[in-house]
Amino acid sequence: MESLDKTAYVSYWMKRFLLEYMTSVRNQSNNTRKSYRDCFKLLLPHISKCLKKSIDELLIDDVAPENIKDFLSYIENDRKCTIKTRNQRLAAIYAFAYYVSVNSPEHIEWSRLIHTIPVKKESVKVVNGSVTPRMLYLEKNEMDALLNAPNRKSVQGQRDYALLIFLYNSGARASEATSLTIGNLRYANHHTDPQVIIYGKGNKRRICPLWKGTMDVLKQFIDGRDPSENVFLNRYGEPITRFGVYEMVSRYAAIAAQTVPSIKKKRVSPHTVRHSTASHLLEAGVDINTIRAWLGHVSVNTTNIYAEINIQMKANALKTCEIENKSKYQKTWKSNKKLMDFLTNL
Repeated sequence: MESLDKTAYVSYWMKRFLLEYMTSVRNQSNNTRKSYRDCFKLLLPHISKCLKKSIDELLIDDVAPENIKDFLSYIENDRKCTIKTRNQRLAAIYAFAYYVSVNSPEHIEWSRLIHTIPVKKESVKVVNGSVTPRMLYLEKNEMDALLNAPNRKSVQGQRDYALLIFLYNSGARASEATSLTIGNLRYANHHTDPQVIIYGKGNKRRICPLWKGTMDVLKQFIDGRDPSENVFLNRYGEPITRFGVYEMVSRYAAIAAQTVPSIKKKRVSPHTVRHSTASHLLEAGVDINTIRAWLGHVSVNTTNIYAEINIQMKANALKTCEIENKSKYQKTWKSNKKLMDFLTNL
């Protein structure tokens, strides 16, 4: 049987795309590269399982539009990902297809077909008096219940509480918390309160104030450690991942919902905590531009969404008092780990 040229295989292009194109040519941020890597860590095993082929035997043509559509349906329906996440995964696939077509003209038609897969529209505004699930935030009593959920008598519970209180205090994204190093924390002095330096999207730097209580909790985990080390570690002593943060928040949300049932109606994630930070700052009378800088938003228009949501939800709450006549985890295909090992270790 005649062997195929190496350029026919996904593994050849995947390594070049992530190591050369994303890093050297596009100079993408570490968070963007990790996001793209995570996409392919999900996509390739899914296609491999569907086709009953090992991952390192997958051909470019195996990453066909019908298989990609099936994958997008899987992450949206089975993994319960948001439309935004679904579109982010598709954007990563678009970029990979474009890169292959530019460097391999015989795959131009393949790339064109992949780019015919449409993105899904997602509404983030208030519609008909209701708020889209992605923009829901936790009320203060709900946030308190979430913070009280970890068992702080255990080492793991103390770490989880520290991570939750940091997310709420700083409004940091999950990826920003996972990359936070000890050297990014600043203790209080005669001139300033405790602070944290956060590197967000595009490696943009911002400084956020920390409550004294937050810093006191974090001190338990950082004293005596090297400033270059990550603040938040998992049970194996390794930096916690974004998936680890999502899993932790979801787990404690389920526990908190036992005492505050209204939490059950909300899809609680690290980004929900971030929304809560913005909304509570707004309710406390903090200026919208201060909140924008606090959260690291490029445009104040993004931050203004919180103001619209806040006003609308208050209006909806007021309506409930009005007197009126009312009418009525898939198993992963692991037959070959070489390419998956590359993605995991990237």
